[in-house]
Amino acid sequence: MSNEVIKYYENYKEENRITTNNSRRIEFLTTVNWFDKVFKDSLNILDCAAGTGAYAFYLADKGHKVTATDITPRHIKYINEHLKNKPYTIHTSILDATDMNCFSDETFDVVLNMGPFYHLTNKDSRKKCFEESLRVLKKDGYMVTSYIPRLYLNQMIVMSDEQYLDKNLLNQIRDTGILKHDDPKCFWTDTYYSSYDEMQDLYKKYKLEIKEHFAQDGLLPLFHEKADQWNDEQFKIWFNYHLSVCSNKSIIDMSNHVIIAGQKK
Repeated sequence: MSNEVIKYYENYKEENRITTNNSRRIEFLTTVNWFDKVFKDSLNILDCAAGTGAYAFYLADKGHKVTATDITPRHIKYINEHLKNKPYTIHTSILDATDMNCFSDETFDVVLNMGPFYHLTNKDSRKKCFEESLRVLKKDGYMVTSYIPRLYLNQMIVMSDEQYLDKNLLNQIRDTGILKHDDPKCFWTDTYYSSYDEMQDLYKKYKLEIKEHFAQDGLLPLFHEKADQWNDEQFKIWFNYHLSVCSNKSIIDMSNHVIIAGQKK
C-alpha cells in the first residue's frame, strides 16, 4: 500500500466516519446486523484493516477474540488508547495486509478484509492481499471483503462537485477502476473501485462459497442531505426497508460500500 494512503489516514478522523450522521451510520449498522446473524459462537477474528476499531470493538464486546491490524500507525495508537477502558484485550499491530507472515496458516475463524482491497491500485498487490487473507483463514471460516463499486463513484463525484464532470476522469474510473493521488482531478487518494461481477468471480476463482453479497449503505448517501434531517423513527423505517433490499444487485451497484462474504472450502 502506498505511502500516500498512510499519509491520508494519518490526517483523517476515521473514528468519526461511520457515526456522525444517518447517511454514514447505516454502513456500520447494516454490517453488524449481518455479523450478529452469522457470528454466533466465540470466534477468533482478524480485522486486517481495522481503522480505528469500530468493528473490532463491536465484535470484542460480543465476546469474540479479536486481532486488529492496520497499516496506519495513528489507527493502532487510537485502538490501544481506547483499550485501556475495556475489560478485554485486542491484539494489535501495524501491518500491511499484503504480507501477514506473522500469522500461521489457518489461524482465524473469520478474516475481515474491509479496507485494504480498495486502496491497492496494483493487481498483484490485490492478489497478495486476498491470498494472505485466505491463507490465514481456517477451513470453513468466513472471508469478508469490502469494496466500492466504480459506477456508484462516478455518480457520487459529479453530484459533489461539477469539476469532476470530466470525460477523462469518468472514463478512467469506468474502464480501469483506478484513481491515484497524482491524477489531475484526484478527489481522494490511491484507490481501486471494483464491481459486483468482478468480486463474484474473484470469490469463485478461489473456491469460496459465497454466503452473502450486500450493500452496506445502499442508496442513502445519494440523498444524504435529506436523510440526515430524519429523526430516529424515520431513519428506522428506511433502515428496515434497506435491509430488505440490500442484497439486490441493482442496489449493490449503486452503493458506496459493499460486502461480499464467503466460506473457505
